[in-house]
Amino acid sequence: MIEESREVSPPAQRLAVGLRGVRKIFGDVVAVDGVDLDIRDGEFFAMLGPSGSGKTTVLRLIAGFESPTAGTIHLGGDEVSKRPPFERDVNTVFQDYALFPHMNVIANVEYGLKVKRVSKAQRRERAVEALRTVRLEGFEARKPGQLSGGQRQRVALARALVNRPKVLLLDEPLGALDQKLREEMQVELKAIQRQVGITFLFVTHDQEEALTMSDRVAVFNAGRIEQVGTPAEVYERPASAFVAGFVGTSNLIQGEAAESVLGRTGIYSVRPEKIRVDTHLNAEVPVGEHAAAGTVAEVVYAGAATRFVVDLDAGGRLIALQQNLQTSSMDVLKLRDARVRLAWRREHEFAIREDVPPGLVMDGPPTTVG
Repeated sequence: MIEESREVSPPAQRLAVGLRGVRKIFGDVVAVDGVDLDIRDGEFFAMLGPSGSGKTTVLRLIAGFESPTAGTIHLGGDEVSKRPPFERDVNTVFQDYALFPHMNVIANVEYGLKVKRVSKAQRRERAVEALRTVRLEGFEARKPGQLSGGQRQRVALARALVNRPKVLLLDEPLGALDQKLREEMQVELKAIQRQVGITFLFVTHDQEEALTMSDRVAVFNAGRIEQVGTPAEVYERPASAFVAGFVGTSNLIQGEAAESVLGRTGIYSVRPEKIRVDTHLNAEVPVGEHAAAGTVAEVVYAGAATRFVVDLDAGGRLIALQQNLQTSSMDVLKLRDARVRLAWRREHEFAIREDVPPGLVMDGPPTTVG
């Protein structure tokens, strides 16, 4: 049945958003530099990158708040590059929520429908349904000032959902929340997206947030996309030095250290949690593993896990992350300045592109970026 549906559905109908050769220039600044991107219908898609990487500009181009200098933007198969925002079937949720403080919750949610001249009865019915979706029944009469940060965020989400857009654009909507509430809202947002089935396009600079919530992630850097893939693909198999360093913490091994430890040239990535710390330096290295001896330069105890910074005999430095299953802070802190051997399975090291950005170029020894 799945194969049959694929045959009868042309690609344009399966895509919610399509960008082709999109560029945006502000004066002398190239904010977006030739982006090609396809976002599938019903997908929770994250655009991840540091400040100034171009992700928010791409969101604004899709929303219609900016016009592309070059390239085309498609929504549901229609080319919309020249259309104003109100003629695009999208809605945007901003970090500051942009709620009307003098209106109660139900009036805030109904506002967009009122502008569209939807009947009063239908407005109320759809607004109540939207509030039920975000689990805010009984809050209709409250003003935004009487709500918590998480509740205001859900009102903003309900106000966008009530318009039933094809694509919902979320511009770092969780940025103003504290860590605990932020984590709770990550789970809620994903559950809501699955419930309503709308395409969510989520902009964030938080790596954990992108990995937790999205079906796929696009990693932005300097106006371009470095890699697009599932969270597991982007994390486990970074395509470039930038992705390896920005998405989580990664050890990059190259130069003399790669030749000495791995027995080959090139640039390789090994995640800290894949590395095992062993105090038995002379133990036999198991088949299928690589190992490197070194000295513990620093030990960072973080409760659930400990972070070991190890200076290798081969030169350079690696970071290993070890869960504290049966150890205390005193146990692990004793390892500072100790001689250890780091070991990892060969399938956990991945070759990455050698076009390393200038800020990440390494001369010989491995280093840690992140």
